[in-house]
Amino acid sequence: MTFEETYLNDNILDALYDMHFEEMTPIQERCIPEILDGRDLIGVAQTGTGKTAAYLLPILSMLDDGGFPKDAVNCIIMSPTRELAQQIDQAMQGFGYYLDEVSSVAVYGGNDGSRFDQEMKGLKMGADVIIATPGRLLSHIKMGHVDLSRLSFFVLDEADRMLDMGFSEDILNIAKLLPKNRQTIMFSATMPDKIQQLARTLLNNPAEIKIAVSKPADKIQQSAYVCYAPQKLGIIRHLFTTGELQRVIIFSGKKDKVRDITRELQRMNINCAPMHSDLTQDERDDVMYRFKAGLVDVLVATDIVSRGIDIDDILMVINYDVPRDAEDYVHRIGRTARAQRDGIAITLVSDQDMRYFANIEHFLEKSIDKNSLPEGLGEGPEYKSVIQRKSTRGRGGRGRKGRPYRGNYRHRKNNKTRGNKPKDN
Repeated sequence: MTFEETYLNDNILDALYDMHFEEMTPIQERCIPEILDGRDLIGVAQTGTGKTAAYLLPILSMLDDGGFPKDAVNCIIMSPTRELAQQIDQAMQGFGYYLDEVSSVAVYGGNDGSRFDQEMKGLKMGADVIIATPGRLLSHIKMGHVDLSRLSFFVLDEADRMLDMGFSEDILNIAKLLPKNRQTIMFSATMPDKIQQLARTLLNNPAEIKIAVSKPADKIQQSAYVCYAPQKLGIIRHLFTTGELQRVIIFSGKKDKVRDITRELQRMNINCAPMHSDLTQDERDDVMYRFKAGLVDVLVATDIVSRGIDIDDILMVINYDVPRDAEDYVHRIGRTARAQRDGIAITLVSDQDMRYFANIEHFLEKSIDKNSLPEGLGEGPEYKSVIQRKSTRGRGGRGRKGRPYRGNYRHRKNNKTRGNKPKDN
């Protein structure tokens, strides 16, 4: 389905034409009509599926069509990190190129005082769209810099990451200040119980749209060590003493384990750095800058960087522990084998993690190779897994293909014909 077949207004379509955007991704095809119809929505889709455009395009189209207060904040887009807020802001500038009447401001931490003053001015003037991290927005709210009483759109992007980073209370405190008749849109890469609970609290009869998670790239060589928990650090030592490993990310679900692994690698004189939510924004920016620049060989991290990290030369991903959700596993190992490169993914499976790893194998519909434990570590537990047969039930085709969506959204603002614009904007 093309963008032309929707009821996005002509200014948005002109920008998409200049950016060579024609066909919608599955998440865009299913979400844009629902949002234009004014429904609350929860979308489950992994990074890279085009979900930013799935909510930005219809919201910008409606704001440009008018009917919203000019001196008020009309939309808030919540982001878990400064990096994602910057990406959303960049997308906003591209999609909104022809929207002269729609203003925006990005609000996030890790900046100097002059940046804070600029944010304050934009908020007080009533920017149409605010792209913000929770903590920074709350700071402005407490200082009286922003009035959210007339807000129309509330967007939570990567909601699962925000909850993992401890922003649940901040989000609820912000939501209490918003009008009840707002339209709330939530996107998440996974759908654990805590996300479902948040959705029930914030959303009103939402449309639920889930796009199946893609399987890992075939270029990723996946294997596992079945071990007891005390043997894990010994396996890490073995991996780093048998080869000069560089461009490696080691994931752990717990901050204390990240610290333990970092200390062990530092004892081995491995050039490494930790990455977790206890670090300040400036510290996280510095770690990511040094890792991207090649000044750090190994990044030891929680799932704070399992999605959205834009580095193409990661050679190996090590799961120090097994993710509880198969989709999290896909996100983690998806950091390697990018940009036509090969990659390696190794997972340490303790006796307590076997059932989670069996779920991952079931999701992947294959058995992952099991490596022998290094000499001197003793025997590991026996691993047993049953891979269930893939369901053969039909999945149904995509609706509305080849014809425009006929929703309740009001008619197109005008009928102007897009001229022959130059291909390069």
